[in-house]
This record gives sequence, structure tokens and C-alpha cells, in this order.
Amino acid sequence: MSFKAMILLTRRADMTHEQYEQWWLNTHVPLAKQLPGLRGATFNVVQNPSAGEPDGITELWFDTREAFDAAYASEIGKQVVADSMANVASRVRMFVDEHRVVG
Repeated sequence: MSFKAMILLTRRADMTHEQYEQWWLNTHVPLAKQLPGLRGATFNVVQNPSAGEPDGITELWFDTREAFDAAYASEIGKQVVADSMANVASRVRMFVDEHRVVG
């Protein structure tokens, strides 16, 4: 069984959804892909979010919670967090148990 984190990100107030999407997919994703121990990642862009709602939802898979914590304690992990916090107004992290029912 693997460890899954979901992160809901809401853009800065001075950023359009399109600007957020460009930053996220072209700058942030290449950085996040370098996290040590990352086993899988999905970056979901929310379609037409209302003001204050998340613009993106990240799904990250690691072997364990300890591997997740170690990844974010690494130098690249610190860069990932700094990049996020410079470009979002809100970041909500959730640790979930996935129950796949189809597929």
C-alpha cells in the first residue's frame, strides 16, 4: 500500500486562472517531478473555478508518509514549497486512503 497526498492550491488574487495554469504546468510541475521518492503524480487543473476556489489539485504518491516527509525536507522539496507559496494564496494538504472502485 502506498501513501497518497492531495494538495488543493488556490492562485494569488493578482493572478488569472490562465496565468496560474501556465506557471503551475510549465514551472512548478518540472520542479515537483524531481521530489526524491515520488512514485506518481497527477496535476489536475480545475475548470472555471469560482473566486476563492482551488485552481489546481495535486495527487502525489510515495511509498510511505516518511518518504513524503523526507522528500519535502530535501533541498528540492524546500524549493517546491517556496515556489508554491510564492504563487498561491492558499494551499491545503490532505493525506488520504484511496479506494478505487473502477479501473
